[in-house]
Amino acid sequence: MSQRKFLVIADDTPEFQVALRFACRRARSTGGHVALLRVIEPAVFEHWSGVRDEIERQTRAEAEAFLQKMAEFVLAETGAPPEFIILNAESPRQALKSVLADDPDIKILVLAAAPQGRGPGPLVTSIAKEGVKWGGRKLPVTVVPGDLTDEEIADLA
Repeated sequence: MSQRKFLVIADDTPEFQVALRFACRRARSTGGHVALLRVIEPAVFEHWSGVRDEIERQTRAEAEAFLQKMAEFVLAETGAPPEFIILNAESPRQALKSVLADDPDIKILVLAAAPQGRGPGPLVTSIAKEGVKWGGRKLPVTVVPGDLTDEEIADLA
């Protein structure tokens, strides 16, 4: 039997850090591990393909560096390195569809709502409206408040 994966979308929002901490705690307490999805949206630069290619190369390198930095935290929290998934896609929702269809070991998607009453965020809203049934299977989604403290996460996870 494969190990349960907790998928977290690694973006630049403050709530990502909360979702990551929660996923790490859940992975540690259940014997699972963390997978980080970094979505690279296409560069909108149509005039010179060489410039567009360089922008895409730099964006990929930045994504890899960001995930390496996050890997140190995940390793310290769970004792295991995370799985990295870097995907070029039009949107995080499109990337999720692709990743979830390709990887049946992903068992839980962990998201965090925006803190301080800014609303749930576009991805949480989209999932709430349309659900998560991708790749011919349903997937539980854990949405944690984006302003949870480390102590609250430890208590909940």
